[in-house]
Amino acid sequence: MNFDSLGLTKSELAILRRLNTPIKIQNFIDDIPTNFELDGETNKSPRRTLRENKAHCLEGALLAALALWINGHKPLIMDMKSTDNDVDHVIAPFKINGYWGCVSKTNHATIRYRDPVYKTIRELAMSYFHEWFMDVDGTKTLRSFSEPYDLRKFKKNWITEEKDLWEISELLDSLKHFKVAPEKNIKMVRVADAMERKAGKIQEWGRDGKRL
Repeated sequence: MNFDSLGLTKSELAILRRLNTPIKIQNFIDDIPTNFELDGETNKSPRRTLRENKAHCLEGALLAALALWINGHKPLIMDMKSTDNDVDHVIAPFKINGYWGCVSKTNHATIRYRDPVYKTIRELAMSYFHEWFMDVDGTKTLRSFSEPYDLRKFKKNWITEEKDLWEISELLDSLKHFKVAPEKNIKMVRVADAMERKAGKIQEWGRDGKRL
């Protein structure tokens, strides 16, 4: 693959080529302040995310997928759906020696990077179940996950587009999703306890763009 044909500038490509391991990519993504969408909802391309230096989970996943692609992995994103009173989460999975891990942009202490130790996509998705809960009452909210989507299949420009990429959000919603468990089992799930909820309130970035 000739990545010079993607429309990236030499400086953009140089930045991404330096991120030659998933760990380096995650560290880079962590250092980007959280996009709280204070001026309205966005779904930015990797170019815009690099330039504006703010990202929410989908924007971080797109940038991570691009960096993974440039450094020898498939450019994958994966959707995980929550309950209606919580927000969904998007990650950038990668596979090493037959085991899955992922890069994850989040402002929370738990639903973050996953090391490549998960044999299946379900194992990877389920690693988020216990730690994904509402801070208010401890309700665990992960309900389903999609198969990874290969962005090489996406027909429109997702790398350097200046307009918001709402089509990718719609695409993720349209993918087949797999339930984490039957509803009768979900009804038996224990809420996160007070200690877990206390830890869950830790955040990385403030709305002023400074690390907390």
